[in-house]
Amino acid sequence: MIKAVVFDVGETLIDETRIWSRWADRLGVSRFVMMGALGGMAALDRSHREAFELVRPGIDIDAELAAWERDEPDSLRNHFDADDLYPDVRDALAALRAAGLQVIIAGNQPVRAYDALVAMELPADSVHTSDGWGVSKPDPGFFAKVAAVAGREPGEILYVGDRLDNDVLPAGRAGMRTALLRRGPWGYLHAERARACEADVIVDDLHALLPALSRIT
Repeated sequence: MIKAVVFDVGETLIDETRIWSRWADRLGVSRFVMMGALGGMAALDRSHREAFELVRPGIDIDAELAAWERDEPDSLRNHFDADDLYPDVRDALAALRAAGLQVIIAGNQPVRAYDALVAMELPADSVHTSDGWGVSKPDPGFFAKVAAVAGREPGEILYVGDRLDNDVLPAGRAGMRTALLRRGPWGYLHAERARACEADVIVDDLHALLPALSRIT
């Protein structure tokens, strides 16, 4: 029986459209080009960071981030806030908690993202980031941390994310149940792949999770 539901962050809870749009503006390319480059990396199983190199060859991303912070110290830049939440997040998480399930947020995110997520006061029992833990998905150590903070056996945990490589497959190897969310570039692409059948359930939105739990045995 599932007793805890754990959520990835980017393109699971957070719509990253504004982040990538701001990156396009910063790098001086159209938003269409930036989104296309990102989608290409997703389709080729390459890191999203390679999209930067594609639109600006030789870019030093860390140096660019530092310059961006100097230029716009008060802007969100490559970060997010409550306005970037997908519209189903609050109600879906609240419904899961009302059903007696433990709700945890844990994804590959920097420390600043932790502060942003906590400030949103989401209906979640705890929030965790890879930078805070010092280990990132798909490393097995990340999912060991998930089980530890949940205080549950892996088989009692449902991990929800938009990617096979970072979410569904490594969480499954850790003994957890998994839900693949069809949203964001990776979510739509990965739901069409043969290994998507390894997810316990594929859903189009977070409201579908609670009804789907009855199908996960």
